[in-house]
Amino acid sequence: MSRIPLRPVIVEAVERLSAAGVGSPRADAELLAAHLLGVERGRLVLVPMVEPEVADRYRALVQQRARRIPLQHLTGVAAMGGIDLAVGPGVFVPRPETELLFAWALAQLETVRHDHAPVVVDLCAGSGALALAVAQARPDALVHAVEVDPAALQWTRRNAEARIAAGDTPITVHAADVTAPDLLTELDGTVDVVLSNPPYIPVGALLEPEVAEHDPHPALFGGPDGLDVIRPMVPAIARLLRSGGATAIEHDDSNAAGVVEAFTADGRFIEIVEHPDLAGRPRFVAATRR
Repeated sequence: MSRIPLRPVIVEAVERLSAAGVGSPRADAELLAAHLLGVERGRLVLVPMVEPEVADRYRALVQQRARRIPLQHLTGVAAMGGIDLAVGPGVFVPRPETELLFAWALAQLETVRHDHAPVVVDLCAGSGALALAVAQARPDALVHAVEVDPAALQWTRRNAEARIAAGDTPITVHAADVTAPDLLTELDGTVDVVLSNPPYIPVGALLEPEVAEHDPHPALFGGPDGLDVIRPMVPAIARLLRSGGATAIEHDDSNAAGVVEAFTADGRFIEIVEHPDLAGRPRFVAATRR
């Protein structure tokens, strides 16, 4: 059977995804095509024709996306910083907004004095996105990733092993509860940067199907106001950080004031600052240890 043009098949996919309510139909249609063909999205123009069976496989992928299965579950990867991470059922899919938290961490690490290797802790690590992106960008850093959920922890370790195979600096993965009073006591007073993208969505919030039906709920919801994990985590962060060390916690756009209050009430933090995302919504709060 003769080959067929790819572009009309992609246009058909865009229309289907748009009708299904997908928020970025063109991007998703092109990313699915690029994934299937093994090329970068920007190079799809170099693949004008495909075999009919390839088009059929593509339409099957699009059908799954139209059912609101996350794009990253279909491609199997999500990006953070300069790396790709394996993701799928059982682990939270990293969001582009968290790139801002990663960028803040790299900027903060530039201020660390050079008489020791920087120490970084990622709390609620999930796929390991933040920890592994930092380790790739700063191979001199000693990076620790903490995750309590057994299913998510499998993805953390899988990605950590993959980055070692790629030649990146290893990280240390801990199976631990970030709210436990004895969390990482061996690191007390030695950590330069603590990062966290914890469960922070208030229970009852309306969510897109990709999130509500596919992201693990323990990674999403943080109690009635979204702060049930963040509040008990703050004292542990204060204990871990060295004097002058810094932390940043991502949060829901409805509870920035609550995160600020948690840092303020602890009494061991200064320079408590809210940071917006690119759309101007409150995204994370940073603070410095006295």
